[in-house]
Amino acid sequence: MDFTLLKSKIHRATVTGASLDYEGSLTISSDLAELVGLLEYEKILVGNLNNGERFETYAIYGEPQRGIIELNGATAHLGKIGDRLTIMGFGRLALGEAAIHRPRILVLDEKNEIVRYEEGDSMPSFKVVSGE
Repeated sequence: MDFTLLKSKIHRATVTGASLDYEGSLTISSDLAELVGLLEYEKILVGNLNNGERFETYAIYGEPQRGIIELNGATAHLGKIGDRLTIMGFGRLALGEAAIHRPRILVLDEKNEIVRYEEGDSMPSFKVVSGE
C-alpha cells in the first residue's frame, strides 16, 4: 500500500505578481522551489490564507533570489498581490518510507525571505543540471 504524504511546503509566501494572460501555473523563485524539492511542472496544491481559496496547478521556476511568487492564468483570479499562500507538493511513499518521512518546509516573511527551514529527512533534493 502507498500513502500520499506532504513532501514540500512553502508557508506564508507573499504573492508578488499576477498575470491573467499567461497559460496557467504558479511561478516560484527557483531557489525557494529547489530548497523544498519542488520540481518544475510538478502538480501543487495552493491555499490562499487571505481569502480561503484552495486550488491545484503546477509550479514553474522563476528567477532565483528574487522572491517571486506569481499567480498565472486562471489562478490570478484566486488571489491578489500581497496575499499569503501555502504551497504544497505531495509524494507517494510505501509504508516503510512513510514511517521515516519528514517533509521539507520553508516559512517566509512578507518579502519572501526565509524565516525558517526544516530540511526533512527522506526526500532527495532536485536540481536540473545541464548535460552540456
